[in-house]
Amino acid sequence: MPDRVLVTLDGCELSLSNLDKVMYPAAGFTKGEVIDYYTRIAPVMLPHLRDRAATRIRFPNGVEGAHFFEKNKPGGTPSWVRLETLPVPGSTKSRETIEFVVVDGLPTLVWLANLAAIELHTPQWRIGADPDLLVVDLDPGSPAGLTECCAVAVLMRDRLAADGISAYPKTSGKKGMQLCCPISGAQDAAVVTGYAKRVAEELAAMVPGSITAKMAKQLRPGKIFIDWSQNTAAKTTVTPYSLRAGATPTASTPLTWPETEAMATGDAQARQFTAAEVLDRAEQHGDLLAALLHPGPEVPT
Repeated sequence: MPDRVLVTLDGCELSLSNLDKVMYPAAGFTKGEVIDYYTRIAPVMLPHLRDRAATRIRFPNGVEGAHFFEKNKPGGTPSWVRLETLPVPGSTKSRETIEFVVVDGLPTLVWLANLAAIELHTPQWRIGADPDLLVVDLDPGSPAGLTECCAVAVLMRDRLAADGISAYPKTSGKKGMQLCCPISGAQDAAVVTGYAKRVAEELAAMVPGSITAKMAKQLRPGKIFIDWSQNTAAKTTVTPYSLRAGATPTASTPLTWPETEAMATGDAQARQFTAAEVLDRAEQHGDLLAALLHPGPEVPT
């Protein structure tokens, strides 16, 4: 295969390079396959990226090589990429700003994949708006694992439902999972974070042997940490369908509640899903997180 391939997507010209480069050595998964995955998953992934400032984790020499986080636009950014100059959440009074990349279409998604931006992470707010998502990350402390995360997810789902909030599960693509909830977009991040923290602490008090809402790592072995802090304005969460950097090309995968319940009880294997499986699932189910694209209720205050 030639070193560079010129393609045109939606009227935008891209030069794709080193498509045979192996990005996941243990799996033999190449850069061309990374780009192919993002191209094929785009119809269900792009709505979750649109209007959100994208943080990228780039792996120029594959997942076993050095990597770096990137928020600002990279050098050589094409003119057709949407950029938004925004204050850095949590910055000092000098109000530092960053020119964020916003992934509003397939050309930008493919361009980032070509830059070896294997992982994409986004905040719970859209540009110029308050959070329209409430997200909790369920992080297992060994020897607890994804099975225990699923059990906590069911508990959290039922607790949120008591407040009229619908929750939708997805794997993280690594060890744990997240619950994502559509909310009104009419309350600021501090209000949403405060509510998420209260619910997490309530569940930790109910099942202290299995759940913690405290960040201290020494408190986590054998427990599921409900990370409520994902809702602070400065935090990002792995975007639905994003690939993750590991031995195999897994992705953050939307689940159904019956699947989650079966994993929680041991009736189904609790596991992460590969890129090929995620593509098959998207074809079978469509976007299981489509409800996140529509406003939900306000959180209780």
